[in-house]
Amino acid sequence: MIDYIVQFTQLPKNSIISTVQLLNEDCTIPFISRYRKEATGNLDEVQIGNIVKYKEQFETLEKRKTAILKALEEQDVLTEDLKQKIENTQDTTTLEDIYLPFKKKRKTKAETARKNGLEPLAKIIMSQNANNIESIALKYVKGDVTSIEDALEGARHIIAEWINERTDIRNNLRNELKRHAQISTKVIKSKSTDEKAQKFRDYFDWSESLSRIPSHRLLAILRAESEGFIRVKIEVDAVRVLERIENRIIKSQNACADQIELAISDAYKRLLFPSLSNEALSNTKEKADESAITVFAKNLKQLLLGSPIGEKRVLAIDPGFRSGCKIVCLDAQGALKHNENIYPHAPKNDSIGAIKKISSLVEAYKIEAIAIGNGTASRETEALIRKIQFKNEIQVFVVSEAGASIYSASTIAREEFPDYDVTVRGSVSIGRRLQDPLAELVKIDAKSIGVGQYQHDVDQTKLQKQLDTVVENCVNAVGVNVNSASKPLLSYVSGIGPKLAENIFEYRTKHGVFKSRKDIMKVPRLGGKAFEQAAAFLRIKEAKNPLDDSAVHPESYAIVKQMAKDEGVSLQELIGNKTVLQKIDLKKYVSNHVGLLTLEDIIKELEKPGLDIRETAKVFSFNQNIKTITDLHEGQLLPGIVNNITNFGCFVDVGIKESGLIHVSNLSDSFVKDVNEHVSLHQQIIVKVLEVDVARKRIQLKLHK
Repeated sequence: MIDYIVQFTQLPKNSIISTVQLLNEDCTIPFISRYRKEATGNLDEVQIGNIVKYKEQFETLEKRKTAILKALEEQDVLTEDLKQKIENTQDTTTLEDIYLPFKKKRKTKAETARKNGLEPLAKIIMSQNANNIESIALKYVKGDVTSIEDALEGARHIIAEWINERTDIRNNLRNELKRHAQISTKVIKSKSTDEKAQKFRDYFDWSESLSRIPSHRLLAILRAESEGFIRVKIEVDAVRVLERIENRIIKSQNACADQIELAISDAYKRLLFPSLSNEALSNTKEKADESAITVFAKNLKQLLLGSPIGEKRVLAIDPGFRSGCKIVCLDAQGALKHNENIYPHAPKNDSIGAIKKISSLVEAYKIEAIAIGNGTASRETEALIRKIQFKNEIQVFVVSEAGASIYSASTIAREEFPDYDVTVRGSVSIGRRLQDPLAELVKIDAKSIGVGQYQHDVDQTKLQKQLDTVVENCVNAVGVNVNSASKPLLSYVSGIGPKLAENIFEYRTKHGVFKSRKDIMKVPRLGGKAFEQAAAFLRIKEAKNPLDDSAVHPESYAIVKQMAKDEGVSLQELIGNKTVLQKIDLKKYVSNHVGLLTLEDIIKELEKPGLDIRETAKVFSFNQNIKTITDLHEGQLLPGIVNNITNFGCFVDVGIKESGLIHVSNLSDSFVKDVNEHVSLHQQIIVKVLEVDVARKRIQLKLHK
């Protein structure tokens, strides 16, 4: 296994051995990357994630080998040579090719021919020695075989199967497909005028190299095919491929050669090309999936680590026209204190009443910030808020509503707010997203947050796994207040999971807040292993031991106490005291269990205990003159917020319903390898309008600064 992982990751062998051992001991990626640096050689979470990926890949391959060896043993065809071949195989494709001749097949033409006794005739033809093959074939005309042509055709079916099962021929065609295959599309004429088909108009008659097609284009083409708008074909130069197969097999110029040529053509059209062109498309789709999943994962990470305003009292508004704007007031911990509706916009147009109501609520609940959802009526509501003269300075933020409706109708929302309807829950979610995006967004299925490309078209199992990993890494990178965290947030803490999260929540409800990290061990079924994995990621505010509100692991508390003693200060005096901390000679504290890497991490944490790695939220304003796409014109410079990143560029919210696209070619004057190197999700930027297509609702932008 270790050599297999080395081959793909190029990581040091010793690091892999130690990491695999820790994984086998049920340690999590966040725990290993943060608290076992000496063992892994300071591998980060991405490198450890890759070790996990190839460890699982190897285990799947070994499982398949075991199943194949068992099947071959049962068929009594397993030779020592075949066994060795299978055991030495390092990839699934080669393994399945080796197994192909022995695989139990459903009823095939070759199988029927064998039952009719035509295999000896096929062997005679393949020997290529017989000149008068028709007179030999006559001997096989009996039973269901009623003519010489029947006999020859049956023999050709058997030969076609042999050709299909030859690994060298399959690999030759694989290479041809890899290097020269074209993917082409044709519109289904009856669907060409369909309104939904118009977004795929570019692919109504399209052709390009399968190996070079960008992931987003392949996924778009396959979506168009699945929705019934186009037909997709994979093509190679069949004449060249057939010629190569013939050169490998045909060694004579007699009648046998003619039969083999016909069998080769049949094998190619009926067996080889359909199977291997599907495999080539499937492999390209797999790469496209990986690329799209990587983009989604990067976006999700940036979104989850978005800037919080922290523990501030918030008034949140879910804007609307006819149904009014739903307002909620939240305390600094996100608890709902008040909710009601206002109707400032058409058809009621009660802006005066709305202004009075908002002013009184801001005063009554000592509101420090206002969060406005970015959906329908958002700009009009923002304009209304900005007219109000508040007594104190109030920060106003426009917050993404993506997925808020999913949350408000979810079981989690019903559990949190059983006595309130979806509109109240949605508004609460908007307000809490401003307070702490991570804590709120973990309650929503990541696929519903809307920061990816074709997320519903990629492998859903792989996507879910990757997104769960991202959420887990983000939650543990930030840390969790065990006394205020929701069940979904707790469930992503290293070593916890949904069941223990529920137990922690129930224990907290019954017994009150945890006073120390040690108290966490009183939670039912939370044993030593779970505590080891989770403790340092669970924080306790205003604990008796200040280390309980830090990223220092309880296993290292004794070291920190010793440092304080050696420096002649109390624990409280040591924490945050850079002057003392920077004088400490760390080599004094190195032992068999703790190395310099861990000690350096401890000092960093003690300098700024519990520091949030996220930036603080910044107030932002759109251009107040831009309300709809018709207000845009070429050459305008506008403030915007990056709201999605793809492989082909990024989408920018400029304050209207439609997001504009900055294509990769307009992100920089030089070549752009990775969009994420130029912009990040929720970044505030200035864009230049290049083109506005009102009919297709498309806006082309350029990054200005």
